[in-house]
Amino acid sequence: MNLAHDFIAMICLLFLKLPQFEMVSGKVLEETYRKWVQYKDSCVEMIENEPLPQGLFCNRTFDRYACWPDTPAGFMVNISCPFYLPWYDKVSQGVVRRRCGSDGLWEREQSGQVWRDMTQCEEEKEVTSQELWFKQLMVTFRMLYTVGYSLSLTTLITALIILLSFRKLHCTRNYIHANLFLSFILRAVAVIVKDNMLERHWGKEIMKQTDVSEMLSHQAAIGCRIAQVIMQYCVLANHYWFFGEAIYLYSVLIASVFIDNNKYLPYICLGWGTPLLFVVPWVVVKTLKENKECWAVNENMSYWWIIRFPVLFASLINFLIFMKILKVIFSKLRANNQSRYPDYKLRLAKATLTLIPLFGIHEVIFIFATDEQTTGILRYIKVFFTLFISSFQGFLVAVLYCYANKEVQTELKRKLRSWRTETEIVCCGP
Repeated sequence: MNLAHDFIAMICLLFLKLPQFEMVSGKVLEETYRKWVQYKDSCVEMIENEPLPQGLFCNRTFDRYACWPDTPAGFMVNISCPFYLPWYDKVSQGVVRRRCGSDGLWEREQSGQVWRDMTQCEEEKEVTSQELWFKQLMVTFRMLYTVGYSLSLTTLITALIILLSFRKLHCTRNYIHANLFLSFILRAVAVIVKDNMLERHWGKEIMKQTDVSEMLSHQAAIGCRIAQVIMQYCVLANHYWFFGEAIYLYSVLIASVFIDNNKYLPYICLGWGTPLLFVVPWVVVKTLKENKECWAVNENMSYWWIIRFPVLFASLINFLIFMKILKVIFSKLRANNQSRYPDYKLRLAKATLTLIPLFGIHEVIFIFATDEQTTGILRYIKVFFTLFISSFQGFLVAVLYCYANKEVQTELKRKLRSWRTETEIVCCGP
């Protein structure tokens, strides 16, 4: 039983020491477990095949941490740190030790457990403290974007109900807004579900060795893979519905892109159809080439560009449209031709010009700072801005396109006056 506890403690220790996200921890755990099985099999083969020595000795054994050979009575045995440890490259010159007593039994501590000195195989305390700090930072980031997505989810659902409830608000522009709201809602739900699936997959409490193999099984990963696919689709749909917003604004203010601005079918195809062109190939590639754990880790970054490229493309085009519209509006203001633009167009321009930089600029800034290249403080900055902007964008969109919209405010005030009038008639009579 103590041996099993040693193994469980070692696995739990990995979770505490790994300075990565849950999905990366899952990858490291999977690799560590694979190497541990390889180490164990080699030890069992040695135990079964090595000839027995002469004289009094302590028996060869595998204590689920290290492989111990037959050791003469009264001697100390030193063996290299196990190669399966994730930090093995830092302790490859270290040794773990046991002492064989004069009676031919492994020396024990006062607690009754076999004595073992593995201090040379542990990580440095300074490194461990840095990793724990990083883990705390990641927990803080997760709390931040959970609050952001929750706030966005609440405001977006309310805004979507408002746009769909009032008939006078039904038009192509608001239909595009409504689909954008829906894409933000689905994105927030998908991210939250994906996080819960990852936590269930990698955060399961380990009570026995079989829990580890179950955690790493192919069947256990199916649920979080599905959640990962849905999240990637929702993220792409979110980007391309905002792309549709930018194109609509460009059509209204500068030139007609889609022949009839009153038709929103092309926007439907752009927002909900385009993501399928990239998500489906990505799923096929992951299934054939990287069908591991939750598909959350990208060992070959070229596969990840199937998802990354359309996001960067949409963000870059949004940014160019932003610059073009900004130039046109400034030129019109300087020429005192502002009257040529209806008020709603200027309000639409203000809202979109506020959102396009927030939505696209951070993607453009970090276009060359890829996930595999960013380290240290740059990685922290990128993670913070990406999580903060992505999670609170839905809230900003709902405020600018709905709650701060004068048409919406007018309709809400009219409806409120109508309710008051009806209430007065019911309560006080005509």
